[in-house]
Amino acid sequence: MLPPARSVVLTQVTEWEDGAIRAVNDMLAVEEPLEIRLNGAPLTVTMRTPGNDRELAAGFLLTEGVIESPDEISGLRAADSETVAKSNTVDIEIHSRDFEPSQMQRNFFAASSCGICGKATIESIRRRGLRAPNPQFRARPEVLCALPEAIREVQAVFERTGGLHAAALFDADGTLMVLREDIGRHNAVDKVIGWAMCSGKLPLAKSILMVSGRAGFEIAQKALAAGVPVLASVSAPSSLAVQLAREIDLTLVGFLRGRRFVVYAGESRCVPQE
Repeated sequence: MLPPARSVVLTQVTEWEDGAIRAVNDMLAVEEPLEIRLNGAPLTVTMRTPGNDRELAAGFLLTEGVIESPDEISGLRAADSETVAKSNTVDIEIHSRDFEPSQMQRNFFAASSCGICGKATIESIRRRGLRAPNPQFRARPEVLCALPEAIREVQAVFERTGGLHAAALFDADGTLMVLREDIGRHNAVDKVIGWAMCSGKLPLAKSILMVSGRAGFEIAQKALAAGVPVLASVSAPSSLAVQLAREIDLTLVGFLRGRRFVVYAGESRCVPQE
């Protein structure tokens, strides 16, 4: 599988191995800023890996509560470049409500390492009216255990660089629906959710969201915004992510490796009840 255009770059490095030194070529994951504009006004800038930018922008608006439905979007395009393929700007037009761009700018700051900062309170999630996801959905342990390997098999950019996070959607049987990669795990999640939005698949009430790295608060709230019932990670969740998942009944699985995982919330969806 080929990586998206502009997602990797070739560079020369010096390698030391057991006393031997040599010059070798290496592939790096690209990091560039993406400006998201809303109705012509700058909204936020996020550092991301180029590729699937419109999905990223659309997913960001939904998961951060700027919009509540795909129907609110009347236009979505890459802009301000000689070619769309090289654009670092996405313009989104919405028509459903009034907003103050300067106020929104103060609420958002995105970075590849930390996600969306300044909104890390569960009360902010409650005010948005996010509901508990599908209580009837079930994810069998055998299906969960197969997800990490399924992701690695299709991580095109990670395979070349070793420096990317991934987010992927699976159905209840473990069939891969979509995978996106990015230097920021929150960006990868927004790309996946943006894909679902643009494909008319929201809410994701019968899906498992699998992420590489840790499952922090921002990942959990994005999953809830898209209606995902099960969020799984190969690493640990944060304390606030666990608290949020328990309060709003999101199934949160961590340390999903080999034949072992830890369920931090919502165990009824993935652990057989005796």
